[in-house]
Amino acid sequence: MAHKKGAGSTKNGRDSNSKRLGIKVYGNQPVKAGGIVVRQRGLTFKPGKGVMVGNDYTIFAVQDGVVHFENDKNSKFISVL
Repeated sequence: MAHKKGAGSTKNGRDSNSKRLGIKVYGNQPVKAGGIVVRQRGLTFKPGKGVMVGNDYTIFAVQDGVVHFENDKNSKFISVL
């Protein structure tokens, strides 16, 4: 049996926890007020009508409705109608 750890094993064993980012409610699906629509890093999706942005760039609904995605020239918007 080895009395020392192998050279590779001491450099392994570190990884970050997954942050569960992404779209939580897709287009044409209902959402309640306060429901999270997208978790993101930075403003990949910009807020439209019926949604607001949290301080970690989470987009959440401020009214009950149906999620609607729309594209501009070079921006993606999310609305709750």
